[in-house]
Amino acid sequence: MELELRHLRVLCAIADSGSVGRAAVALGFTQPALSTQLRRIERLLGEGLFVRSSAGMELTAYGADVVSRARDILTRADALVRRPPGGPATGVAGPLRLGVTNTPVVPMLLDTLRDTCPDLTVSVSSVYATGELLRLLESGELDAALGVDYPGLPVRHSAALAHRAIGTVPVFVAIPAGHPLAHRVEVPLEELSEDTWFVSADDGVGWPGAFYDACEAAGFQPRGTHEFHVLDQLQSMIAKGLGVTAVQPTLRPIAGVLVKPLAGDPLWQRHLLLWRREAVEAPVAEALHHHAVRTYRNLLAQAPHLQRWLSRAYTTTRPPDGLRTPGPTEP
Repeated sequence: MELELRHLRVLCAIADSGSVGRAAVALGFTQPALSTQLRRIERLLGEGLFVRSSAGMELTAYGADVVSRARDILTRADALVRRPPGGPATGVAGPLRLGVTNTPVVPMLLDTLRDTCPDLTVSVSSVYATGELLRLLESGELDAALGVDYPGLPVRHSAALAHRAIGTVPVFVAIPAGHPLAHRVEVPLEELSEDTWFVSADDGVGWPGAFYDACEAAGFQPRGTHEFHVLDQLQSMIAKGLGVTAVQPTLRPIAGVLVKPLAGDPLWQRHLLLWRREAVEAPVAEALHHHAVRTYRNLLAQAPHLQRWLSRAYTTTRPPDGLRTPGPTEP
């Protein structure tokens, strides 16, 4: 058996739907036939690509990398078919209303799109809550959006929308440089039980519930919390020793703030591209996803605290579910 484009499409369909059964329907297979195909692909590659969970079929760390590469190959193959003889690739053009939540991808992504897709006119709306972005997409007020969700709490929407993962990363913690745990390589969540926490507001898709669930699993509930998410002011308050907060691993800390991984990786966050099927043509969606993934990878590579965490994680064993960047391309 040799790996073919149709095999790559099978992997992407399972990742997008989160189910072998739904992928089989989409591809016109029976479920047993698609299950057999998946087993053959995994035997060929020598490692499992998916694991079953309460949320459905989830990618392993290796699977996320394979599906990421598969998407890139399929995008290039599809572009060859769409390209007119002797002419440039077409289809990445027109106005696009893009909603964005709190993600560091935006500045670099817009700069990249300006250079690589000059005929795509992007207007940006900043919205804190992914739940609100979903509402705006469903009502037709936005065409596409960059949002988040959390493992075990996958984003839910109508059939009018589609989504694809940009990357799944562990949530880190920002603490004052003078914190008693500042010397730790990784910070156990339970040892922050006496700290005051800055906790961002309800995002409509699982936060801060995922945070409080992780605290409960660690044996405590935060004794004091502030609802706050203005990042510059938040870092200044942490530097003054007024509390700690959960952060994305791409955060660039200011003087007086340290960013540390949480021991055991109890919290993860997935970054997503979402779009209206009828408003965003396939070439535009592919271009947005491709450049968002590349941008996010570059940001991750520039985060020294994340790179140190990665080097430790992969010299011992793969982290649970892995650092996923297509980063990852699950549904």
